[in-house]
Amino acid sequence: MSPPASRPRSLLLLLVLLLPSTRSLLPAPSLSFGINYGQIANNLPSPSRVAALLQSLNISKVKLYDADPDVLAAFSDRDVEFIVGIGNENVANMMDTSKAQAWIQQNIQPYLPRTRITCITVGNEIFSGNDTTLMTNLLPAMQSVRQALVALGLDGQVNVTTAHSFAILANSYPPSAGSFRENLAGYIQPLLNFHAQINSPFLINAYPFFAYKADPSGVSLQYALFEPNPGVTDPNTNLSYDNMLYAQIDSVYSAVKAMGHTDIDIRISETGWPSKGDQDEAGATLENAATYNGNLLKRIAMKQGTPMRPSVPIDVYVFALFNEDMKEGPASERNYGLFYPDETPVYNIGLRGSPTSYSSSLKTTVVSGLVGFLPSLVAALIIQ
Repeated sequence: MSPPASRPRSLLLLLVLLLPSTRSLLPAPSLSFGINYGQIANNLPSPSRVAALLQSLNISKVKLYDADPDVLAAFSDRDVEFIVGIGNENVANMMDTSKAQAWIQQNIQPYLPRTRITCITVGNEIFSGNDTTLMTNLLPAMQSVRQALVALGLDGQVNVTTAHSFAILANSYPPSAGSFRENLAGYIQPLLNFHAQINSPFLINAYPFFAYKADPSGVSLQYALFEPNPGVTDPNTNLSYDNMLYAQIDSVYSAVKAMGHTDIDIRISETGWPSKGDQDEAGATLENAATYNGNLLKRIAMKQGTPMRPSVPIDVYVFALFNEDMKEGPASERNYGLFYPDETPVYNIGLRGSPTSYSSSLKTTVVSGLVGFLPSLVAALIIQ
């Protein structure tokens, strides 16, 4: 007896439902934000496990605060772009070009090119401290590291910069009136000239959380978290801002412009929101952390620029990969991580959606085989 006429259609429908979509089987593109991989903790997973974690999340940019050899070795052939750091305690030594060259030969060259190291930060937030000797040494140290890279033939591959606290600004509102602290002008002006000369980015650590924590009654939480809000209009430019981070970035652009430069990229080397804090740390909650970082990642995915630079997508390194239990200071300092040390997410911002249990090459093979087999199956069903 012939099968019912609906049988081929039913079987075809079943096949379509069982066949994974080709879209879901394609490798997910790398996410366009970086992550700060801090290690002030005694309970973190091994670097090899971290490498696998970041690969599963498709994160391809990592910033270190040192040049940890175990980390750099673990990321060999991982196609992850690294910023590595020279600590403040080692800045004075870097003023000697021979010492800078020896440092690079020991900490950078052995891992190239299999580990993609593209930038060295010399010191961290030096201008927000009180050590004027360290401030004076910073630019000569950066120049010396640059000279060492040139001597080793690495200047086209590895750049040099330093990271600054947002506290180096004297004024950040309105964004068009952004300016650096007057007592730092003598340090920052020649530093900006150096950045322009070698085409290296100006890195800033910007945290809307700090502004909200300092004045919760005066700062709109929605504005700080990228949530819907009336926004703020700069009276000098009539540009409208719907979030604090973009206003902070543009205030840095204005401060740099006030020193005669429009040829330097501003990048956010740190930003984030703590998921927990002390009782006096307003806004440090799991919900707010998830909202801030989740909304930030949406903006990054949209390739948005700031109102002053709408065609230049923001370049951001989120702080941080893990909660770090040995950090000093208020509780918030130990709770910026996207992940707990056991690699489980502190909260869900969509980073766990892309990994799958088998490789993209196997997926492609499966799809190709099924697609190739489909015409024969259709013909067989119709004949029946």
